[in-house]
This record gives sequence, structure tokens and C-alpha cells, in this order.
Amino acid sequence: MNPEAYFAYLAVCLVAIIVPGPTNTLIVANGMRHGTRAGLLNVAGTQAGLALMLAIAGFGLTSVVETAGHWFEWIKLLGAAYLIWVGWQMIRAGGRIDNSPTARKPRGGFFMQGLLVCLGNPKQLLFFGALLPQFIDPAADHAMQIAILGVTALSLAALCDGAYALASGRIGRALSERVVRTITRVSGGMLIGGGLWLAFSRAK
Repeated sequence: MNPEAYFAYLAVCLVAIIVPGPTNTLIVANGMRHGTRAGLLNVAGTQAGLALMLAIAGFGLTSVVETAGHWFEWIKLLGAAYLIWVGWQMIRAGGRIDNSPTARKPRGGFFMQGLLVCLGNPKQLLFFGALLPQFIDPAADHAMQIAILGVTALSLAALCDGAYALASGRIGRALSERVVRTITRVSGGMLIGGGLWLAFSRAK
């Protein structure tokens, strides 16, 4: 994997992670109501869930790289199309922060709550399943590449979600629906642009 491809992945991944979603909403709600420790436990749970999803996506991708051969380029094009579709859905849907269902103290603990909310969002698995192949060089050690991309995604998620947890009071007040809608739509546009760039680069 060349540095240009890695930094492109870094940019797309950051856009996807920073957009407020179910896990971010959970962290903000619990951080505001139950304190920073609760938010950080949510972060630990979501990290465990994301690691599991990345492992599943990476294991499946390893098998695909080994068996798909020249069809792997078509798989990459399908993945780019999916990223464009995700961006379009984000622009259409906007965003909403809803603190009421996630602010209750969970019976199983905040770690388990974060894990279950993450695993209950299969869109993340589909997203990374579409994103990772775009930056894999089949001629190189694909297992190592997948490991690097996975660790990068986990690190970015930890930094972003940790920031939400540590400053949940201020962030909770700042994230009005209007702000969330703007962030979501801008990020959706960036994902569409990234998907188009990936698709045209494959076509060339």
C-alpha cells in the first residue's frame, strides 16, 4: 500500500467516523447524564464491537482476495458504488440527536451497552466491507494491509469517541439538530466525492 492510498483511506475513514451516529449519540447522552466515566466505558464497548466487525470484514476480504482473481477489481467498483449510495443517504436523511432512549442507566453496564449498540448497527460492517477493498493491493501482503487499515480505523474511532466522552457536556449542548444536519450532509457529499474518485481511478 503506497502512502497516497493510505492517506486517502485516512481521509475517508475520518469523515465516516466523525459523523454523529448511534454510538456517538449514546456516548454524548451517557456522558451528560452519568459523567465522563460512563462515556468512556461506552467508548470501550464500541471499540470492542468495531474491532469484531473489522475482524469479520478483514477475514472475509482475505478469502475474497485469494479466490476472486481479476474479479477483485469489479468488487472494488461495487464497493465504491456503495460508498456513493451511503453518502447520498446521509444527505437525504440529515441527522438527529435523541438523548432520551440512550440516557438511561443500562442494566448490563455501560461497556456492554456500547458493545451492543455498535453490533446492532450492521451498516458499519457493510461500510467497512465496501471501504477496505478500495485500498488493498492484491499483489502485496493483504493480511498486513488489512491489519494496518483496521488499526487505523480503531485509532481514529477511539480518538473521536473519546473526545465526545471527555467533552460530552459541551458537545451535547453544541450539537443541535441543525448542526448535526449540516455535518451529516457535508460528510455525505465528501463520501460521494470519495466514492466517485475511487470509481474513476479504478476505471482508468
